Amino acid sequence: MEIWDIYDENLQKTGKRIERDGPKPKPGEYHLVVHVCLFHENKMLIQRRAPQKKAWSGYWDVTAGGSALAGETWAQAASRELREEMGIAMQFSLPQLILPVKNVFDGVFLAETEEALPAFCEEEVCDAKWATEAEIADMVCAERFLPYRKEYLSLLFAMRERYGALTNDAKKFGGNA
Repeated sequence: MEIWDIYDENLQKTGKRIERDGPKPKPGEYHLVVHVCLFHENKMLIQRRAPQKKAWSGYWDVTAGGSALAGETWAQAASRELREEMGIAMQFSLPQLILPVKNVFDGVFLAETEEALPAFCEEEVCDAKWATEAEIADMVCAERFLPYRKEYLSLLFAMRERYGALTNDAKKFGGNA
């Protein structure tokens, strides 16, 4: 059973916790979510969610993501999710982007990695591949990718293009790995 810490609109812990499948946070309450986007040159590593996943099974998604567990920082959650889903060990410090979306604060981590495909966890992921922004946009339009807004996906690629991304040797990008 997953337990999540609850935060207020100022990203301060409230002391409350909720269960993943329990009541959702009330208005003004948030929990932390992470998304990790790995890049190689002009492509992002994307994953196809395993058929047995409760939400969005069979859909393509960014490299890795999920909710921070109670007591975890964004960085710890990003490292755990990337390791659990894609079998990749990488350390993070701060998200490069924080977006409030409904009752979550979404911390986005961008990183540069090798082009080799990882040995992903088949309980979580059933396929992985490298895709350009245009290919991902086409998948969104064809309803084969999670329904992210085109502007959000463009922002991820633009941030990576303009600022670079963390590398496994901890190149600086909005924080140190």
